[in-house]
Amino acid sequence: MKRPALSDQLSVDDFKDFYWLKKELVAFCKTKGINQTGGKLEIAERIITFLQSGAIINHSTKPPIIAKFNWHHARLSLDTLITDNYKNTRHVRTFFIEQIGGRFRLNVPFIEWMRTNVGKTMKDAIAEWYRIRDVEKGKNHKREIAPQFEYNRYMRDFLADNPDKSTKDAMRFWKLKRSKPGDHTYSKTDLQLARD
Repeated sequence: MKRPALSDQLSVDDFKDFYWLKKELVAFCKTKGINQTGGKLEIAERIITFLQSGAIINHSTKPPIIAKFNWHHARLSLDTLITDNYKNTRHVRTFFIEQIGGRFRLNVPFIEWMRTNVGKTMKDAIAEWYRIRDVEKGKNHKREIAPQFEYNRYMRDFLADNPDKSTKDAMRFWKLKRSKPGDHTYSKTDLQLARD
C-alpha cells in the first residue's frame, strides 16, 4: 500500500501506520489551525484527536507551570527544589560542574529525570546523575533513544545487526521501511524489502 496523503480524510489507523516527518505534521496543523508547537509525539496526538473527532486542540498538553524559579540566576544549593519550570541553563550546568567536577555532562536520561522529578532536590539530582553514569558504564548498556526518534533507533539497530553493511545501506533500508505501513522499527526481515 502506497503511503496516503496527510489530509482530514485520512483514517486514524492509516495515520498511525505510516511514518511522518515532523515538518509534515506541522504543515498539516497549520492548514487546519491546530497548535503545531511541541514535540513530534505531542503534535501527532493533536492530529489523532482531530482525525477522530474534528476537535482542534490549540493548547499544549503539558501541565501549566506552577512554580516560578529563575534557573538562569537564582542561587542554587543542594537543597534547591526542582520546579516544573526547570531549565538546563549555563547557570545550572556550572552548579553541577562545581558539585560533580569536570566529568559532568548532560545526557538525555538525566535531562528527562530532571523534568519529571518536580519536588526533589539538587542533591537527589546529583545522586541520580551518578546512578545513570554507572548504568551507562555497564558493558551491555544500550543507550535509550526516545520513541519520536524512529530514524535514529532504526539506524543504530540496523548497523548493530549488520556490521558488514554501511550507513548508506542502513539509510536505503530505512527509506524502504518507512514507506510501508506498520511498525518502523528494525527487523532482520527488512533485508528482504530490497527484493520486494
